Amino acid sequence: MTSTSTPASAGQILQVETGLQQLMGDRELYLQILRRFRQRYPDSGCEARKALTGGEPGHGQRIVHTLKGAAGMIGAQQVYLLAAQLEPLCAGPASGWSAPLAQLEQALRALLAVIDEVLDGDPRHLLAAHAQPAATAAPQVPETRMLLLHLSRLLDEGDGAAIDVLEQSATVLAASLGVEVFQEVTEAAHQFDFEAALATLRAGMAQ
Repeated sequence: MTSTSTPASAGQILQVETGLQQLMGDRELYLQILRRFRQRYPDSGCEARKALTGGEPGHGQRIVHTLKGAAGMIGAQQVYLLAAQLEPLCAGPASGWSAPLAQLEQALRALLAVIDEVLDGDPRHLLAAHAQPAATAAPQVPETRMLLLHLSRLLDEGDGAAIDVLEQSATVLAASLGVEVFQEVTEAAHQFDFEAALATLRAGMAQ
């Protein structure tokens, strides 16, 4: 098996351009999501290991799935791929998930170090080549309102397509709901807690 201990460059660990493309070039939103990732997911590997060794494979799988979605959104391809590899193995024996989980934990540590460099340094320099005006969508725009109502219906029905809507329309939804609410809805949806996601979404729409 090829070792994943080979040092990777910051550009390989965190593909800024990919993350920006998924957010329609919204640099400020990308930085906010990086901060949220740094706050929410530093212990995901340890939490998954605790769940799996504690005989809770379903919980461990949900943690890995949530991390995978969050990593994909920011362009953390290495963590995304390792999480995707690990996710289906969580239901099996430790011999199947132990090594992939260790690789994921190592990759996550490297990712967090790169994110820290971005946030503690001058992110404007790093993202300058990709900077574009932020989206100006607002809840009052009819198309945005329709998107929010569509997302509400999907969450109410427990339809997994809601996750696709959240990922594909991240910039518009974050601009409409605010980054904090958008991230809470997204995280709940990734954990398949559609009821909590819907409650948060409705509260955000009512503001």
